[in-house]
Amino acid sequence: MTKSLTNARAARKGRQGALSAPVGIASLGAYLPSRILTNFDLEKMVDTTDEWITTRTGISQRRIAAPEQATSDLAIAAARQALERASWPAEKLDLIIVATVTPDMFFPSTASLVQSALGASRAGTFDLMVGCTGFIYGLVMAASGIAAGAFESALVIGAECLSRITDWEDRSTCVLFGDGAAAALLRPAPPGRGLLSFVLGNDGAGADRLKIVAGGSRVPTTEETVRARQHFLAMEGNEVFKFAVRVMEEASLQALERAGLQVSDIALLVPHQANIRIMDAAAKRLNLPPERVLSNVDRYGNTSAASIPIALNEAVESGRLKEGDIALCVSFGAGLSWAAVALRW
Repeated sequence: MTKSLTNARAARKGRQGALSAPVGIASLGAYLPSRILTNFDLEKMVDTTDEWITTRTGISQRRIAAPEQATSDLAIAAARQALERASWPAEKLDLIIVATVTPDMFFPSTASLVQSALGASRAGTFDLMVGCTGFIYGLVMAASGIAAGAFESALVIGAECLSRITDWEDRSTCVLFGDGAAAALLRPAPPGRGLLSFVLGNDGAGADRLKIVAGGSRVPTTEETVRARQHFLAMEGNEVFKFAVRVMEEASLQALERAGLQVSDIALLVPHQANIRIMDAAAKRLNLPPERVLSNVDRYGNTSAASIPIALNEAVESGRLKEGDIALCVSFGAGLSWAAVALRW
């Protein structure tokens, strides 16, 4: 591990830290839309094949929200499950954060809509837009507030309807994304448990590599921007791939070092589910065997901010993540951003 750590120190560094008091995830909940879009379905829509998609991404299918569903609907369903599992009344929530790049609308926040539906009348709310790293960013923000004594409980939700910003005529991107949501209820934890360390970083010089061009104040919506398909997600895939492979290793090692842990301590690596080749490369660099890496990208595709909490929920439900286990969550996303968190379940 020494050589890798040396490389990580010499490379990009984000904000590293630990909480002033123990805070953990008390419960999780998830929601996946019922509609399944397979690679064979995509073969009928664009010039692609199941073999091409599977070989390059590891994705076989993804979930697609129903026409009447918006991001808040997915978030509300996941939030309700998380609260029910913890027997925690919504009325006692102090904070709701929704990490998403597909809000129901520019404003009010999607978190406000979730608050109303849950009846969480005392909770402060806001949306967080950091792309695929959004859930970890939200986790750190909420946990820091609880550790400081500002809140007793917080709900952090990663929720996306990426099918609404996907260009279904672009075969390089339309095969990648899916819809879904997952929520985590945060509460104070016993000493030595919960979030042990975190890394948050961003390199704005790479902002143009993953973006939606139009619809904001820089390029307002016009007939021309709609015709030019500038309201869909655009990505420089090769550049993002190279960035992701490097930063996933670096952020992972930095989070472990900050927590005083070794790679051998990791019971389960929970990486952002973007592409199986990125995940395999990161695991190989960390010398982690496949059985210690969670992968569900084959079934759900890239669900952006919902990716890691959906995977965490699955790990707990399946028994792959048990009480006392060390989990390492790591992600990369728009910005270009990166984030990692080490936690003891």
